[in-house]
Amino acid sequence: MRSGTAPSGLRYAVRRSASSVGWCALSIRCGTRDEAGFRGGIAHFTEHTIFRGTKRKSASVIGSYLDRLGGELNAYTTKEEIVLHATVLKEDLGKAARLLFELATEPTFPDDEIETERGVVLDEIISYKDNPVEDVYDRFEGMLFEGHPLGNPILGTTASVRRITPEDLRRFVRTFFTPDRMAFTVVADIDEKVLEKRIIHLSERVFGAAGHTLSSASLRDPIRAYAPERVCPAAPAAPSFPPFDKTVDKRNHEVNAVIGNRAPSLYEEEDRITAAVLCNILGGPASNSLLNKELREKNGWVYGVECSYTQYADTGIAAISFGCDKPNLERCLKALDKILERLREVPLSERFLKAAKRQLLGQLAISSASGEAQCLSMGKSLLSWGRIDSSAETRARIEAVTPEALQAMARRLFDPASLSRLIYL
Repeated sequence: MRSGTAPSGLRYAVRRSASSVGWCALSIRCGTRDEAGFRGGIAHFTEHTIFRGTKRKSASVIGSYLDRLGGELNAYTTKEEIVLHATVLKEDLGKAARLLFELATEPTFPDDEIETERGVVLDEIISYKDNPVEDVYDRFEGMLFEGHPLGNPILGTTASVRRITPEDLRRFVRTFFTPDRMAFTVVADIDEKVLEKRIIHLSERVFGAAGHTLSSASLRDPIRAYAPERVCPAAPAAPSFPPFDKTVDKRNHEVNAVIGNRAPSLYEEEDRITAAVLCNILGGPASNSLLNKELREKNGWVYGVECSYTQYADTGIAAISFGCDKPNLERCLKALDKILERLREVPLSERFLKAAKRQLLGQLAISSASGEAQCLSMGKSLLSWGRIDSSAETRARIEAVTPEALQAMARRLFDPASLSRLIYL
């Protein structure tokens, strides 16, 4: 793998694969939490509407540009990033890369196209609200980060999205779509040195013509460019509020519950690895996770249960989610309390932890076998840390986690006095 920074300030990384397919992604460090001074949901709306026309291509041309090559073009928005990505045959990678940069630097936001896409996003908001599994987590996170930009919904609200104008979108792009906030990553069966030269050339051609410049802060401190000013690892910026316990009568057949707490941020290096190991043991995707074994496999009380861990620049969230029939709710909550109490009070055995680490490492290796997953992960790493850890470095950090560290993390994340809970009945 080769990585670096182009003269324009764009971070990049290329990795060679053994596939006839190529993947590329343009990751931009701006998301829902950066919407101060804009309408809520503008980051997500921007992601949708940049596909509706550029200075050189209409929406219909953009929509079929990679399709006719058998490729795919996609995008997504998170609380902290907008990511444009493409999958094509390796010989078409140059076309895909040029398209991603064109979308990011030359969107025109035509009025008629914006109105068409506005209807799509409004439907998405309504359908999201109709899905209690999605809605309960979104509301839980909003309550956990109340009063902070991280608490705002990614989609925005119907009221805010209706008020976003083309000029708002142009201003958002001018503010945040600059090369010092971007990372371009490629995974393909092409010589890495050749790819690196092509990316640098493309970056200079695109950003030189567009007139983008590095911010003065980025020039003074290259680390600050990838750990933005909002990041303060020693003192999380997101305010803390007392835990809540709220039940909402939705009159649904199924109960949906979320129980969780603040968690380590991206920049709490050892703690975030420990939290990731703990959450995977507790409610990871495998059927032998503690919650799956007890609530689903042994008793059949739930169809599914998970413990997710999301990391942000200055905080994180560890959340246990499940759905069950109403008569099983109290049984699930009591069983959950017992499992969490055991994790807080009794250290895991070395033998159990060794097996859990091996399982997590296997899951990571399998997921990283996907070229698309590699490409997106590389972009996230460059935006967050300005580097990409090797698999050996990741393994070493996971192997260094001790039973005592896991017990301390369980006490931090799952202390009954600090846990919040939201239940949809």
